[in-house]
Amino acid sequence: MAYPKPSTKHRTFTHLNPFQRGQIQALHQEHRSSRDMAREIGCTHQTVLNELRRGTTTQIGPNHQRFQAYFLETGQAVYERNRHHCGRRIKLAAASDFIAYAENKMLSASQWSPDAVCGAAGRDPKWKNKVRVCTRTLYHYIDLGILRVTNMDLPDKLRYRTKKSRHRPNIKHLGDSIDNRPAEVLKRRQFGHWEIDTVVGKKSRDDDVLLTLVERKTRFTISRKIEGKDPDSVGYAMKQLEDQYGPLFGKVFRTITADNGSEFAGLANNLNEQDTHVYYTHPYAAWERPTNERHNEMIRRFIPKGHPISNYSRTFISQVIRAIDHLPRRILNYRTPAQEYQQELRKLAG
Repeated sequence: MAYPKPSTKHRTFTHLNPFQRGQIQALHQEHRSSRDMAREIGCTHQTVLNELRRGTTTQIGPNHQRFQAYFLETGQAVYERNRHHCGRRIKLAAASDFIAYAENKMLSASQWSPDAVCGAAGRDPKWKNKVRVCTRTLYHYIDLGILRVTNMDLPDKLRYRTKKSRHRPNIKHLGDSIDNRPAEVLKRRQFGHWEIDTVVGKKSRDDDVLLTLVERKTRFTISRKIEGKDPDSVGYAMKQLEDQYGPLFGKVFRTITADNGSEFAGLANNLNEQDTHVYYTHPYAAWERPTNERHNEMIRRFIPKGHPISNYSRTFISQVIRAIDHLPRRILNYRTPAQEYQQELRKLAG
């Protein structure tokens, strides 16, 4: 963002070039003062003094007498040598413990991002007095190829294109449209508003399906392996959640936003007895469930598209969801969705 009245001043000076050094050499041979030389070449007299100190060497005259003289070649050579050694030193050696910790986290089964590593370390007292690097530096080290981690190990290092929020009219009427959804759902300040979707492995009627729900405020994910992409399977999974949460279900699940898939056709009717309200997005508008779509991408890190869901055990799927829910998020001030979710549940129970 550009500010009309910046609080910092822009530097206007530049380094001397070889031509200006040649001018200094000629004027110095004429025994001109540093202030005269500065006015002549358009710089401060301190710059001239520094350059004279840099490029002056001891010479021996015809009578073997020593004298001081300035040479532009000497000044330029010293300048280039100093420029080669300037700049901040790399912190790789000093931060070796943190680098090893970061590599282990990024290469682990949980696949932490560089930002998650740096953010979580910033909240951990163990790293308070130790040398660490920031997220940008960690990405820089990866680009330089000096870590065990490569860009191929970072599934999210890509460019996102913003999708336009145009949509077609909602022709299928499975229930209330998202247009009627309360405004507080969009603000993410109130707990209990969820997005629901299914993750398909192999496109086969015989394969299992993952039902995923993500809470918008805490980003907490719940997933169930169901037998098929149909209303009965979805209804059975939701009944399990009703039994699990008991009387708190209506407070934990205030609203659920679904797409127009046929598997969600009976969702609103199944939750009629609860205080949960179901809303449906417009057709071909996945961006209206951004949190759920994002978390489905994270699940795809562990369960690639095209791989049958039936090949993965419920234990493995639970481990995947647990890893996602225990990943520190910048949007949560580097707390985890699990921490935020448990905090909200304690509020409801209290």
